[in-house]
Amino acid sequence: MATAYVDYFPLYIQTGIEAGLLDPELATFDLARLAAAIKPERDLDFAFLGLQTLYDRYLLHIDKTRFELPQAFFLRVAMGISLKEENREERALEFYELLSSFRFMSSTPTLFNSGTTRPQLSSCFLTTVDDDLSGIFAGIRNNALLAKYSGGLGNDWTPVRGIGAKIRGTNGESQGVVPFLKIANDTAVAVNQGGKRKGAVCAYLETWHMDIEEFLDLRKNTGDERRRTHDMNTANWVPDLFLQRVEAGGDWTLFSPDEVPDLHDLYGAAFATAYESYERAADRGEIRVFRRVKAVDLWRRMLTVLFETGHPWITFKDACNLRSPQQHDGVVHSSNLCTEITLNTTVDETAVCNLGSVNLVAHLTGTGLTAAGLDGELLRDTVKTAVRMLDNVIDVNFYTTPESERANQRHRPVGLGLMGFADALFALRIPYSSDAAVAFADSSMEQISYHAIEASSDLAAERGRYQTYDGSLWSQGILPIDSLELLRQARNGDLTVDTGKELDWDVLRVKVLRDGMRNSNVLAIAPTATISNICGVSQSIEPIYRNLFVKSNMSGEFTVANPYLVADLKARGLWDAVMVSDLKYHDGILSQIDRVPADLRELYATAFEMDPMWLIKAASRRQKWLDQAQSLNLYMSAPSGKALDELYRSAWRYGLKTTYYLRSQSATHVEKSTLQGTDGRLNAVPVAAAPVAATPTPAPVASPITTSAVPATPPAPAPEVPMDDSLLDAPAVCLIDDPDCEACQ
Repeated sequence: MATAYVDYFPLYIQTGIEAGLLDPELATFDLARLAAAIKPERDLDFAFLGLQTLYDRYLLHIDKTRFELPQAFFLRVAMGISLKEENREERALEFYELLSSFRFMSSTPTLFNSGTTRPQLSSCFLTTVDDDLSGIFAGIRNNALLAKYSGGLGNDWTPVRGIGAKIRGTNGESQGVVPFLKIANDTAVAVNQGGKRKGAVCAYLETWHMDIEEFLDLRKNTGDERRRTHDMNTANWVPDLFLQRVEAGGDWTLFSPDEVPDLHDLYGAAFATAYESYERAADRGEIRVFRRVKAVDLWRRMLTVLFETGHPWITFKDACNLRSPQQHDGVVHSSNLCTEITLNTTVDETAVCNLGSVNLVAHLTGTGLTAAGLDGELLRDTVKTAVRMLDNVIDVNFYTTPESERANQRHRPVGLGLMGFADALFALRIPYSSDAAVAFADSSMEQISYHAIEASSDLAAERGRYQTYDGSLWSQGILPIDSLELLRQARNGDLTVDTGKELDWDVLRVKVLRDGMRNSNVLAIAPTATISNICGVSQSIEPIYRNLFVKSNMSGEFTVANPYLVADLKARGLWDAVMVSDLKYHDGILSQIDRVPADLRELYATAFEMDPMWLIKAASRRQKWLDQAQSLNLYMSAPSGKALDELYRSAWRYGLKTTYYLRSQSATHVEKSTLQGTDGRLNAVPVAAAPVAATPTPAPVASPITTSAVPATPPAPAPEVPMDDSLLDAPAVCLIDDPDCEACQ
């Protein structure tokens, strides 16, 4: 293959250009030099699911005949991102090394389109919809244009007036925001992402909006279908004042935004002051449309509908804004489709984010297959190159709307995240439900954050600061870890966040003040639903869902086994046909298989076996290092009103900016019908040989990171608000393999 790739690569570029698929500029590279540097042995690093996903979804084809090989694919992506570099070949090879080694992977839109004739490389777009017909339909039109080239969409619909509000032009009354959400939903279905996957959009609404109760019902399977959006995600944009009213047992007033226009742009103490002023004005009869409810009743309904339908998600307005580096230049009005992006939007600016993820498990040190910790120098090298790649995306990007180009060029935000967190824990022999796992979440994110901020500052020294740098938190020497204090002050100290650190942040703070920043935002943890498959590692920061399960995506259904567990069972002489049968019967859960030693059951505990507070606690430790947010799924094996109330108020109190899906036990299980004969063998789980793995783990070894045993009780929850558990008896519907999250990565 080394010889074959050398001969093939120039012909491949020529074929792609002639077919109108590749940018003719690629032919101006030194193709012989690039082809000679290809590492064909890395084709063997793919697991089957990863290679099949690449073949079905990413490799270029002419009339469905693939002509792009895996290493050519990585090199094509690297070349596309290098187009405006001075030393293009050197940078292309640097970028190729990162991608082909699986140390870092760009997001799906970048992989789809880099080096092509339509290089739309950005992952996420956030828009604000204006409160008139031209603004509403301009927003829907922009959704279609952005979705066409593989973008995931987050829409801020809060400015649109509520039901009963006066329409001056006709002297009539508004039907509210819901009919327009229905149109946005149908647009997302009609405009799929380049024929490669369905369009994906999430609508955000603030909790004080007059239509919030109808908004909560959008995903229900009952009611008027004209007021339902079964294909669109929804999310609550929750101000701190609302949760403070919940805890105080107070009332909550719903308004139409046309009568309280400044609430949309206010947060923190300023929002509370204005909101309470409007409440007094309503009491005096000075506001035409409003309604008063018990805050706890609305909160109860929000959680009930979240459990029943998986939507709307719970996201926190004040945490997003008070810690935003860009609060001098606007307001964060929503997150994105996957709740990790928190950027300012206006009617004139569509926020854009360019994503990629570090493969954490590829940066572990140790001898042989025994992991000992993170290789700091390798991680720094990876992050430095990755941030450069993400910054390059902004300049080579194809923009489908002027609003998105304006915002991206002015602020230059990027979002570096991570994947393979669960794999890293397996290799380090750390159970997810432990203080040691929380500490590793903290230290690993601190290192990535430090190196990413340093890399952006280096780029600022080389290429110049982003246009709106002056006045930002960066320009004031306030780094993400420092902005926690702004949130703490706004909440009068009501914040439960560990502020410990290991690195010398004073040195970095001085550097940022001296050299500036190239990017307004640098960090965000996306779901990595697809790119983690390519790399053969666990998704993002997720705990393992099952040790044996069927994964369904647009490439088909794949039986997936945890290769770390398989390696451990083999090392102990326990991997046999009976074990395979037992794993299938118990849906990949070890707790009911007596043959499995207790230490392995603890290490390989699945998402629904752990208290979700461990997810909150680890996420809190990561969030302190992030200038944006993280896609955080929460898992509950037995949801109840009390448990949901404690969980989501804890997420707020622990300083999280957003949450994502609430997962329940109704997700896909391994089909027991795939058992063959009586030996319990699975097609995709051979008994004679271990499954291919990026870094399979041998017998357990001690980890220097493990500092304590799993505590007998999880962290203390927030104070309880009584909930009506009888409202939470319907089955949840959100699945583990929801394809929408592929819109980010």
